[in-house]
Amino acid sequence: MAPTASNARRRRRVLARAALSGAALALAGCAAPPGAVAGRPAARPVVQVAAVGGLALSGVWPRLAASAGQQLDLDVQTVAAAPKEGVVPAFARGQAQLLLIHASDEAMGLEAAGLAGPARVWAWNEHVVIGPQADPAGVAGAPDGQQALQRIADARSPFIALRDPGSYGVVQRLWRRAGVRPDAAWVRMDTGPRPQAVLQLAQAQQAYVVAGHIPFAFGKMAAPGMHVLLRGDPQMRRPYVVLAPGPAHPAGAAQRAQAQRLADWLVSPAGQAALQAADAQAGGPWLFPRASVAPWLKEPA
Repeated sequence: MAPTASNARRRRRVLARAALSGAALALAGCAAPPGAVAGRPAARPVVQVAAVGGLALSGVWPRLAASAGQQLDLDVQTVAAAPKEGVVPAFARGQAQLLLIHASDEAMGLEAAGLAGPARVWAWNEHVVIGPQADPAGVAGAPDGQQALQRIADARSPFIALRDPGSYGVVQRLWRRAGVRPDAAWVRMDTGPRPQAVLQLAQAQQAYVVAGHIPFAFGKMAAPGMHVLLRGDPQMRRPYVVLAPGPAHPAGAAQRAQAQRLADWLVSPAGQAALQAADAQAGGPWLFPRASVAPWLKEPA
């Protein structure tokens, strides 16, 4: 039976509706976020971080990275946690888009080479005076690091000048401010096979040493009978800086933008509050907030 005019009109309307529905589905598919799969949320942007080992060793950075990921909707991945000799090349090669390192010549060199943007302080760690349990110089009763090193000098007790540049810088600062003139009669050279072995040398000589609190507390530096005798002096802190990609860094535009977001967050009030919470959760104090500027920045009267 031949189709009537009304049947033909109904067929055209059905075909038109089907075409419109197909076009709508196609447009919806085009508008889906990159990486989205039906029924699954879109992948979060990734920021790869290289951090000096103490940050991870203390347990603070993993907790802080998790907080950053939640607050910024980022996937924060730590791709390198090692001494600066390991993390600086990882950042320079583009394996990481964010670098967390002590303020140092290396940090300034990355900025000068265009590989990093300006360095910004986001946290501090502390150094401590470690010595034999007998404590012949009475360091444990000293009010601060200056007095501790003064007592060691007055007692002419053996003191090992650790070759690690960070620890040595702290010692030099305290000696200058205390007016101590180091003397070969009591200052010993660090002749160990590696910086982490300095406490074994100190134990053998019953000597004192200034070293980072984190590596000592977490077993990277250890020797029987050696103890932390003085801690908590702001003069004995060192700054951590955050470096985002500079113009010569291999990171792409999207990576740069997300790394900058994370860097900005670390120095923001929200990031600093998260730092203090992460430090408490890790059993600190291991890291101190950006605003805890050491008093040695002020000139002595």
